[in-house]
Amino acid sequence: MSSDSGNPVAGYQAWRDLLFAHWRLPADSVQAVLPEGLTVETFDGDAWVGLVPFSMERIRPWWFPPVPGISWFLETNLRTYVKDKSGRTGVWFFSLDADNRIAVWTARTFWNLNYRNAVLSLQQSNTGLNYHGNRRDGSAEYSLVTPTPKGPLQTAAEGTLEFFLLERYHLFAEQSGQFWYGQVHHAPYEFQPVESLSRCSQTLTVAAGLPACNEPPVHVAWSPGVDVSVSKLQKIRP
Repeated sequence: MSSDSGNPVAGYQAWRDLLFAHWRLPADSVQAVLPEGLTVETFDGDAWVGLVPFSMERIRPWWFPPVPGISWFLETNLRTYVKDKSGRTGVWFFSLDADNRIAVWTARTFWNLNYRNAVLSLQQSNTGLNYHGNRRDGSAEYSLVTPTPKGPLQTAAEGTLEFFLLERYHLFAEQSGQFWYGQVHHAPYEFQPVESLSRCSQTLTVAAGLPACNEPPVHVAWSPGVDVSVSKLQKIRP
């Protein structure tokens, strides 16, 4: 669990039914689409790009309860892992799609994150989980179908690929050359490895200026979720 007593909690969230689908890419192809001041992090010599759909639930500022119709929605982010010139590490979001217009406006306005309006669905069946999404402007879509995860839940050991991909507690945001650095706090993810997806198609990477990633993801994991507290973004120099 990440902690930072000098940065008070701004709000609370719950993240549920997260699917982490990751591709490995040449570091220079990812670096080419990052803002100046950030450098892609690598594992085993390559950059990693993740497509992560999940359910956002009970979202609220610290001073107000969750609101039906606003505090629950689906989200899908496309992300990689970076560091700045000071050595701070964090997640860089190429895009964050959500099916709640108020949430998109709020995140773009107050958190400087590249949220996009989308139509998203998350369906559970006896055979697995289906994640689907289409941006309302038609610029990207995806469909991921995973078999029902099996086996015991586990946590990532430090130094492993799973730790590198999942155990991330900081993020960067940027607007007009100004950077912000944020922090989330939650227990380590409990997850189950997924050997392969039953279906995987997506155009989010191309929309972000990255390679198409037409091959199945190299690493897939599912987590039932975590309860999260979020700290206010802090202005930084990249």
